Amino acid sequence: MAEFTETIYALSSGAVPAGLAVIRISGPKVEDVVRSMVSGTVPARTTSLRTIRTRNGDVLDNGLVLFFPGPNSFTGEDVVEFHLHGGRAVVSAVYRELSAFDGMRQALAGEFSRRAFENGKLDLLEIEGLADLISAETEMQRRLALEQSSGGLSLIYEAWAKRLTRGRALIEAELDFPDEDDVPGSVSDQVWSDMTELAKEIRHHLGMAKTGEIIRDGFKVVIAGLPNAGKSSLMNALVRRDIAIVTDIAGTTRDVLSTDLDIDGFLVKLYDTAGLRETEEVVEREGIRRARTAMDAADLVIYIEDMSVPSENDRVPSSALRVGTKADLPGVSSKPYDVRISVETGAGLDELRQTIGDRLREMVPPHSLAIPTRTRHNDSLAECIAAIERAVANDHVDLDIRAEELRMAGAALGRITGRVDVENLLDIIFGEFCIGK
Repeated sequence: MAEFTETIYALSSGAVPAGLAVIRISGPKVEDVVRSMVSGTVPARTTSLRTIRTRNGDVLDNGLVLFFPGPNSFTGEDVVEFHLHGGRAVVSAVYRELSAFDGMRQALAGEFSRRAFENGKLDLLEIEGLADLISAETEMQRRLALEQSSGGLSLIYEAWAKRLTRGRALIEAELDFPDEDDVPGSVSDQVWSDMTELAKEIRHHLGMAKTGEIIRDGFKVVIAGLPNAGKSSLMNALVRRDIAIVTDIAGTTRDVLSTDLDIDGFLVKLYDTAGLRETEEVVEREGIRRARTAMDAADLVIYIEDMSVPSENDRVPSSALRVGTKADLPGVSSKPYDVRISVETGAGLDELRQTIGDRLREMVPPHSLAIPTRTRHNDSLAECIAAIERAVANDHVDLDIRAEELRMAGAALGRITGRVDVENLLDIIFGEFCIGK
């Protein structure tokens, strides 16, 4: 475990004023703080109602005190929490008293989690999941973050790392102990068969990265179409409030506007864009350029057309969801559309929301949420796959070089969790083959 000489403290609850303020303290001075500031003894891991005082005996507040002796705490150090009334004056008074202790200071952003990582209480995946859990706004974001913060993803990567380590150990055994009866001569054949299968498993896992991105960062839906087709009206209707300015003047929207929706527990990021047309007006032309860029990056394009006027547009993306607007007007177009809506009456809006949800679920099939969620995960997984495949394919090179490729693959996995350990291959070799019995 890492040793930190400074004791840190910070408000771990929401901003004050509030009904409750939780001040967390972690480090070697925790027992001194408890003895000096808390009336009476405080049993470990038990909620105790106590008076919080200055070292001169002045009462600061009455509240709950929880003491977690290290290493059985969030950070791995001694930790105490004061659950106090959430007034600014209360928190400020406790802060002043804590700052008077030698070797104590306010915590930096994320420092409690950093100490948890340094002390082996959490790996990087679990810490990232914890951050995502705190910021989760939808049900699927919560479930994805909980899977990661509880170690589900880490277990998968640790199992893969063990297979890589075992493969290296078997190869090293064949290289270093070729005359031992306990070491089968064809062991490397078994290794490469397993490594081929492992590469397939990791590649399948990496293939779910888009799912993780959609759940964590949102399903990007861009509303596009000609000027005055009703794009801004549709956006306002879907979010049920006025986000975009709506006028009868063509070209009102000059930039890409965005807002968030929750559809079936998924975050949907909705974008309103400038009307697509040829124009010489500089600002509108830039808005149209941004609109096309947004369409290229979208997970779904909703291309809307005003059914009350003739419209011929062959530039509609083939994968776009075609929506006809102003269905309440007489004599509207009979062209086929995926959905027909009327913002004025609300007709078709529920069907449109359902269709967006259906398209989303096509891209996010049901499966375990132990999936990669960040670019750094994807990059390391791709690096791992490449190293394994090089080791498998290069059967014409020496075994020690191929073993080195497996070491590099394991290191790539280790960077995801932040636990790139120094592996003791001899322990594995002697344990499996009983060499020197």
